[in-house]
Amino acid sequence: MSVIDPIGDMLARIRNAQERGKQKVATPASRLRERVLDVLQQEGFIRGYATVQQAGAKAEIEIELKYFDGEPVIHEIHRVSKPGRRVYASVGTLPTVYNGLGISILSTPKGVMSDAEARAQNVGGEVLCTVF
Repeated sequence: MSVIDPIGDMLARIRNAQERGKQKVATPASRLRERVLDVLQQEGFIRGYATVQQAGAKAEIEIELKYFDGEPVIHEIHRVSKPGRRVYASVGTLPTVYNGLGISILSTPKGVMSDAEARAQNVGGEVLCTVF
């Protein structure tokens, strides 16, 4: 099955798994997905992830979700830039999520990073998603 928006698909899988209270969720592997998961792990929204290669199948990423007092750590996760409408932001116009309590994940010329890291490196880029 072909996926038009791989990042949107991964975010929907995370959202759905947390609604059901799952500890882990699997998604097809790609480098961009791994970079987004790196940012989520650095910011403390997920416990971690691992790439799993099964015999005769494509590689998958197994994401370990994070909960606090039985509630998911990720309250909201939204795709901002979609295949039909790309959203770009310069350093001065980077969005703040819930007055700094959440993060925006950006794809920049220096790699995938959070909005705070992009401000520190003085770089803008494509706003992939927001997380709170």
